[in-house]
Amino acid sequence: MNNPEILIIDDEPQIRKLLQITLQSNDYKVIETSTAKEGLIMAANHPPDIILLDLGLPDENGHAVLKKLREWYSKPIIILSVQNNEEDIIKALDNGANDYLVKPFRTGELLARIRTVLRSPVNDDESPVTIYNDLEIDLAARQVKKKNESIKLTATEFTLLSLLAKNQGKVLTHQYLLKQVWGPSYINESQYLRVFIAQLRKKIEDDPNKPLHIITQSGVGYRFL
Repeated sequence: MNNPEILIIDDEPQIRKLLQITLQSNDYKVIETSTAKEGLIMAANHPPDIILLDLGLPDENGHAVLKKLREWYSKPIIILSVQNNEEDIIKALDNGANDYLVKPFRTGELLARIRTVLRSPVNDDESPVTIYNDLEIDLAARQVKKKNESIKLTATEFTLLSLLAKNQGKVLTHQYLLKQVWGPSYINESQYLRVFIAQLRKKIEDDPNKPLHIITQSGVGYRFL
């Protein structure tokens, strides 16, 4: 993607200036605003490639803005917020945010998160076979290979892995994964998820204790890289 455009919705002038300098020096186009109202109008009139959204806006709660955006905007949204409690993070991710960074953050980490969410997601119709370094996932044939050798997964393990892979780079919360894989009645059964994530890591990671594909977001969920 050449020169992606990023919309910043944040009421802190210092943060907007820092982001503008950082992003433009890394070849991103930047547009910005300090209010929810202007941000929603700008996003609607000229949809950017990614939105950086603050939760503490002066005219409207950031969670409400996120919900409004997700009614029509399908591209990545990264939350930037001073709120670092699990409730806010999980709420934002469940409402459709791709990622969540707590202020103050390192600019290098932000740039890495942006690169991750801007990568093309898996498309079942166009590319049923996707390769992640030494890991090959064939969604159509429901087969997984590591270093060209087939890996035997249970039906549940494959469903969980494919769900993570289809949302490459996005943090998926514990509740979301449990609901999607096991059903609504299992959203509090976090032990199910821990067991199956551990099993998957043993099968697809070189070192399950230092995973490179299935990354833990402490207290929140998992992301696939």
